[in-house]
Amino acid sequence: MTSASSQPAAHRPASGPARRTVVVAVGAAGFAAALTACGSDDGSSSVSSDAGASSGGSGAVLARTTDIPEGGGKIFKEQGVVVTQPTAGTFKAFSAKCTHQGCAVSGVADGVIICPCHNSTFSVADGSVQKGPATKPLPAEQITVEGDSISLA
Repeated sequence: MTSASSQPAAHRPASGPARRTVVVAVGAAGFAAALTACGSDDGSSSVSSDAGASSGGSGAVLARTTDIPEGGGKIFKEQGVVVTQPTAGTFKAFSAKCTHQGCAVSGVADGVIICPCHNSTFSVADGSVQKGPATKPLPAEQITVEGDSISLA
């Protein structure tokens, strides 16, 4: 009878979970995280704050209201968010990750947020798809506006 240590590595019994099990577990966890990040279709994603609103968010100041052009917006790559000002004094925030294939949006112009990968565009007012191939809106992110400061909630 041979011991486990004298058997070739391919025939040695595993002492922990099989490699396949670990890959499946990690894959499932990543998939769950991706689904969470994408939001839901029922409209229950967090809501952006309008100017003057304050929910006492404790986040650091992201921008000044004067940094966000009216009818346009600004992308904050590090935070993964795009902040827009669809009309004077109204500020919105959305995920900066395209709902089509997860590319980072690259710009805001002419009232739309632009994804460079396949040219999907989204409304600066509500994140809705203006041009596909994306079929789902950008998920809203919650911000607070106090005075001239915009912070992630």
